Amino acid sequence: MQAFLKGAGVIGAKPVKEKAAAGTSGEQKKQKAVPWVEKYRPKCVSEVAFQEEVVAVLKKSLEGADLPNLLFYGPPGTGKTSTILAAARELFGPDLYRKRILELNASDERGIQVIREKVKNFAQLTVAGTRSDGKTAPPFKIIILDEADSMTNAAQAALRRTMEKESKTTRFCLICNYISRIIEPLTSRCSKFRFKPLTDSIQEKRLLDICEKESVQCSSETISILINVSEGDLRKAITYLQCATRLTGGKDITEQIISEIAGVVPSEIIDSLLAACHSSSFEKLETVVKNMINEGYAATQLINQLHDVIVDQEDLNDQQKSAITLKLAEVDKCLADGADEYLQLISLSAVMMQQFTHTV
Repeated sequence: MQAFLKGAGVIGAKPVKEKAAAGTSGEQKKQKAVPWVEKYRPKCVSEVAFQEEVVAVLKKSLEGADLPNLLFYGPPGTGKTSTILAAARELFGPDLYRKRILELNASDERGIQVIREKVKNFAQLTVAGTRSDGKTAPPFKIIILDEADSMTNAAQAALRRTMEKESKTTRFCLICNYISRIIEPLTSRCSKFRFKPLTDSIQEKRLLDICEKESVQCSSETISILINVSEGDLRKAITYLQCATRLTGGKDITEQIISEIAGVVPSEIIDSLLAACHSSSFEKLETVVKNMINEGYAATQLINQLHDVIVDQEDLNDQQKSAITLKLAEVDKCLADGADEYLQLISLSAVMMQQFTHTV
């Protein structure tokens, strides 16, 4: 009988181990599935890079558990959303964090009706309680309105009264790229902080740190190319790095791979376009532009690169450069409005050919 029970005990113990093993493998899969942008997002305010003024003010506010209404503005990928989320985690702790935060971004419905109902109802709730570590939680909630510059003026106007009326129980944090699109009554009610574009050295340090933690082989030249194509946007740089790592499968990441992922137009193709413009032959020009379109290169990317090339051209005078850059601006606007890429590039190339062959 005892032998039977022992055997039963052994048999019963196996599924538990298998379940445990399955649980650990499931956790590993979950960890692998997390994008690096989220995985390496700052968990506390002190981890935010290159925004010393904002970090210093937030640290003082966190010490006194008091926070003004905030307005963060600056280029994308500089840490605006990460900063307020990190500050909220430090204020409320991991347990109360979800209950005390209402986050709305451009993908959510944020018309005047939502501001009057959802935001207003959340703002009117009173809060109290202690954190899981025993500390007293601040007696307010935080409403984060990401990409607030895409809200209509009517919705922004409806927010004014709520900000004043519920100041005892709610703090607002508006996040935008262009502060000029936020109405004056809202900006006057908030403490404004400008997030500066990240320097190359700061981006390089963060990217090398990620490469070390993820065991990615990447040279300093490749990192510099990555920083260049991301244009100061650290989020974009980290995403490109993860894509390149998945593409190479653990091998060395080369500069060519980064350029292909970022959609950068090769310098040979730009040189061939400039050569066709110098040739004064419209047939050659048309062929080159057709080939570029067929290769699938984005016209907006080509315009950005052409601008830098034209500005650095030594065989053009200021008048010729200004004529070409003016046309670049017109084409960029037309493409943003949905114009045909082929026609716009032909129009741009014709102006370039005219200026190249024009002698002053």
